[in-house]
Amino acid sequence: MDPLRILLVDDHLLFRKGLVRLLDAQPDFEVVGEAANGLEAVEQARVLQPDLVLMDIRMPICDGLEATRRIKAQFSGIQVVILTVSESEEDLVTAARYGTDGYLLKNLKPEVLFRQLRGVMYGEAPIARAMTGKLLRQLALHSRPTVHPEAMDTLSPRECEVLAFVAHGYSNQEIAEELGISDNTVKNHLHNILTKLKAKNRTEAAAYAVSLGLVNFP
Repeated sequence: MDPLRILLVDDHLLFRKGLVRLLDAQPDFEVVGEAANGLEAVEQARVLQPDLVLMDIRMPICDGLEATRRIKAQFSGIQVVILTVSESEEDLVTAARYGTDGYLLKNLKPEVLFRQLRGVMYGEAPIARAMTGKLLRQLALHSRPTVHPEAMDTLSPRECEVLAFVAHGYSNQEIAEELGISDNTVKNHLHNILTKLKAKNRTEAAAYAVSLGLVNFP
């Protein structure tokens, strides 16, 4: 498999250069470009066509949220993961509305970041565990689920377990470890969950679970 081609966007030069070295040291990652603001990010995305943009939020000229909106509107095949210090619920919900493929906080360990980015390659949507409850509560509050509560009855006990872990921000690998099953089995359960709930993705399925009371957050 070819390495994941990454465009790194952050206005703090020292942080950016340090992260470039960390990412390039991984055999399955390749940093193909850098940008210091949102406008540069959009232009670099157009020129480089990376697989993934790792995007800060607070930047001059054009912030990361607006840059995300523009990139996702123009280049649907490019994935964008927010990497920020912001734990603002408003930023998180805006990022989700603009189509971000993940929302991570800068206080995570490098090996956790690497694992989360690898998950993106397999269709996962990494969200910092501290932010998961905020996002799902907002989605459940402001969306109108098309799934009736009875639909939850079609899920097996194991599928309910998997969905609960998804709603709490666990990756496929973490779910597999918690339940003592393989990654492929987790993927099969997720496929069945999405099919039964007629959900577009794991975040939407988790939001349904919250709105219907299967999963609760303090």
